[in-house]
Amino acid sequence: MTTSASWLRCYRCWSQNLEVQVHYEGALKVDADTGEARDPDEENLEAAVQCTDCLHDQPHLASSLHEEEGRRAGRLDVVEDRWERLVLGTPWVASCTVTVGAEEVEVCSGPEGAEFLTNAAFGEAGTREFFSHVRFHKHEDERIVVHLLVELYAQSGEEATRVLEEAAGGDLAITSLAEESRPPAAGAGESPHS
Repeated sequence: MTTSASWLRCYRCWSQNLEVQVHYEGALKVDADTGEARDPDEENLEAAVQCTDCLHDQPHLASSLHEEEGRRAGRLDVVEDRWERLVLGTPWVASCTVTVGAEEVEVCSGPEGAEFLTNAAFGEAGTREFFSHVRFHKHEDERIVVHLLVELYAQSGEEATRVLEEAAGGDLAITSLAEESRPPAAGAGESPHS
């Protein structure tokens, strides 16, 4: 399982139909004489790998971008500390609570509340690598207890527990952890949702 075919696939449906989505943000200088905008003062280029069949991001893959013959080119590389767990693992669903400091949550209600609560509970992994659903939260003095259902990929219950513990942004309590079956693998050009 060390060839690129082992990891150059969607970890969720195993499709090899991947795309790199490039998000560019820049502040360009404007020439006062011509009105042309060029030579960026600030540039931010972010690339995310997504499966075109099931539309999930691929946190086990990283894209390096560079200029080549006037266009952006890149290469996908594996994220060593994640790929085996995600591609070779199975989904695990945890019911858990994470207790965080109230100052860690900017907003806890409204359309953005779940995202802020998830980010406080599990950081980047909670919003990028896990499928998290905030069931509810409650305030206790200067702390917030976030109750979540979390789906993550791991090769064992022990690994799933370790991953949750490492990602937790506060005191973690897992009330249940169960292995689920993996979604069906997508065939060549076939949607896993058909």
